[in-house]
Amino acid sequence: MPELALLDHDTVLAAVSPTGAIEATRDAFLRHHDGEWTMPSKVYVENYPAGDFRAMPALGGGYAMVKWITSFPGNPAKGLPTVSGVLVLSDAETGVPLAIIDARAVTALRTGAVAAVAADALAREDAATVGVIGCGLHGTWAARCMVAAGYGPGVCADPDPRAAAGLAEELGWDADADPSDCDVLCFVTPGHEIVLAAGQVRPGAHLNMLGADGPGKAEAEIDAVRACRLFCDEWAQASHGGELTGAVEAGVVTREDVTDLGAVLAGDATGRVDDDETTLFDSTGLAIQDLGVAIAAYEAVRDGRVPASTVTL
Repeated sequence: MPELALLDHDTVLAAVSPTGAIEATRDAFLRHHDGEWTMPSKVYVENYPAGDFRAMPALGGGYAMVKWITSFPGNPAKGLPTVSGVLVLSDAETGVPLAIIDARAVTALRTGAVAAVAADALAREDAATVGVIGCGLHGTWAARCMVAAGYGPGVCADPDPRAAAGLAEELGWDADADPSDCDVLCFVTPGHEIVLAAGQVRPGAHLNMLGADGPGKAEAEIDAVRACRLFCDEWAQASHGGELTGAVEAGVVTREDVTDLGAVLAGDATGRVDDDETTLFDSTGLAIQDLGVAIAAYEAVRDGRVPASTVTL
């Protein structure tokens, strides 16, 4: 077997900038919408209450990949990351593996990037300020990608004031103001507790719901979801394991009420209609997003722009 490139966490982040991740993520949505890239459904292997494993395959751009990723909320207390895993990238024509890539870095980049992609497509044209609720790893990258897309200044909020203050200091944002007054709100909490009530939905805002990425998770009350114009990354995932799931199960949101982001980006569906409506984007995390970022990282290594180790199996 040929040598495989090994892209650790730092190599991925050196290979793909926030701007690069945004471009790769937007392109992945367009290619998936056009049918050029394909993505079987995400598979969950549950090990609750400890956490779960997820297998995420995708094919496109001359490559195939599978991401084996975890979510174990109790890990930080053990000195371990909540999210960890590996991504294997293969040549789509021969099936030969090309690279083993740190999935944690890829996930952080594409989670942050989709916040910017959705905001660009759905927020008001004059939207600028950003509120980030949840300043862990993925909240940090959502904020960084929003900055890379030209948004800011912003407000950081987190139950741990040190996390909020640290991110605010990095970006020159505020950790003491109320984030609910911002033009774009990025909710990036674990999804185990409601953090957005119906009475907090402000006309004209855009909401990125990034934390509810599996069954049983939600960041918003069902009435808060109903009060918004709804968009999602992919209906099959969002309706069964995303922010929309509770409203779908309650029978108050149907497929006809929700628009795919890819269709908006391609110009095949309408995004925001006016400045007064509140738009909500439900992000569950798609394998095609991971594929886009993984390709960008691998090709940076392949082309000699970023060094990486290798291994022969």
